[in-house]
Amino acid sequence: MRLSERIESLRTVEPQLVDGVMTHAPSRVDRTMVKRVVELVRERLAEASDRSNLSDDRLRHVVELEVASILGGADFAGLNGRLAGIRSAVLDEILGFGLLQELLDDPAVSEIMVNGAQNVYAETDGVIRLTGLAFESEDQLIRIVDRLLRPSGRRVDQSSPMVDARLPDGSRLNVVLPPLSIDGPALTIRKFTSAGLAMDDLVRSGSVSIDAAEFLEKAVRNRLNVVVSGGTGTGKTTILNILSSFIDRSERVVTVEDAVELTLDLPNIVRLETRLPNSEGAGEITVRDLVRNALRMRPNRIVVGEVRGSETIDMLQAMNTGHEGSLSTVHANSPRDALRRIETMILLGGAELPLRAVREQVATSIDVLVHLNRDDHGRRFVSTISEVEGMEGEVISLAELFHRTSGAVGVDSPLVPTALVSRRLSARLGGRSA
Repeated sequence: MRLSERIESLRTVEPQLVDGVMTHAPSRVDRTMVKRVVELVRERLAEASDRSNLSDDRLRHVVELEVASILGGADFAGLNGRLAGIRSAVLDEILGFGLLQELLDDPAVSEIMVNGAQNVYAETDGVIRLTGLAFESEDQLIRIVDRLLRPSGRRVDQSSPMVDARLPDGSRLNVVLPPLSIDGPALTIRKFTSAGLAMDDLVRSGSVSIDAAEFLEKAVRNRLNVVVSGGTGTGKTTILNILSSFIDRSERVVTVEDAVELTLDLPNIVRLETRLPNSEGAGEITVRDLVRNALRMRPNRIVVGEVRGSETIDMLQAMNTGHEGSLSTVHANSPRDALRRIETMILLGGAELPLRAVREQVATSIDVLVHLNRDDHGRRFVSTISEVEGMEGEVISLAELFHRTSGAVGVDSPLVPTALVSRRLSARLGGRSA
């Protein structure tokens, strides 16, 4: 039977039943029953001769009708109170991301970690817990991985067993396959949570003080080069998004990222994303390639999501040659460690320069370092704001402008100004108050 004919036959399903199975899905359902319905739907779709021509919306409509038809049969009589949950789980399995869908839909979940088929963890309110969810097999998990990757155009297989990608909502996805991941496919999703956040939200949560927020706004508006540092999950991308909101809307901005996460609300913006090599190992486009190309695109500012390799020297040169006010992040445990990591990345990137010359390049390019931390409760906060003053002998001199007072930990300890004043911002303001 052609699919168009099947659709017409399905329209005879009782409207009350179709409506009844579309609402109020419970969070846990009988997985055996879900598997049974999924198999029946796939069998029926396999019999259709023209399903390959369906758009995504049309396919969803067909699948929903098939599910309603199956659940309306005698085999499922008496399950009225459970039909909504079964229907939702079946649609997630066929059209969505399987049992991960409920975690993706849960706004309280900030991160999802899958360690093989049987261990699914989720982070809520800064605490990681075992969810109790489990895939039936590694094959089922791989199917979900393929579906997660499809919108990004990226792939993961035995020839390329690691991949970074983004989901349509901006969430970040990392996948590692065996044999690199010994206990089965490892999947990590860091959900996109910074949409709509503003500096005021950080002030209200205690992540930053009013004085520090005002300083950062002035620093960005007056085109100081800012680097955000911090460990994993401290909110570097979130802060970068918020700082970017202070860029004048008349400026042209080019962003460069491994996988696009930034959501800058600017009219004249170009977003660049790296490309992995193809199956023959050709066609790779790196962050360094994109940073170099960005310099030819007449940007007022360049925003690099994270510097982690040879592109660091290109970024610093851009900051120092007409692209003032550029922004980036670096993974580091302290402001001083951030400077050391930047030095190391420049040297490992092949720059044949003496260490002092590298440090002078860093000292003249970066103006402000914003360092982030995360406490035991998962709360993220700005711990220090420092200014790069220049060279002092053989080392880079840092001046701490804001820090957390001693005693309490994290957001419970106020972020207060020190006795030092930003010389670089004062110079930009022409001697007016910084």
